[in-house]
Amino acid sequence: MTNIIVSLVITVIIVLAILKIISEKRKGSTCIGCAESGQCSSAKAVKKAPFIGQKIELKQVI
Repeated sequence: MTNIIVSLVITVIIVLAILKIISEKRKGSTCIGCAESGQCSSAKAVKKAPFIGQKIELKQVI
């Protein structure tokens, strides 16, 4: 019986942690649980980084 209770408690903790991560990501938070509340340098680097992409041209070969 105690094994079932411990398993349920661990499962509830994991589910709540996953729900917290999902809700914070939906809000647009970059650092979940950050002690500096998103004011650290890594958060600024992520927000200011421009998109660097490559353009690919497709040509038909006959």
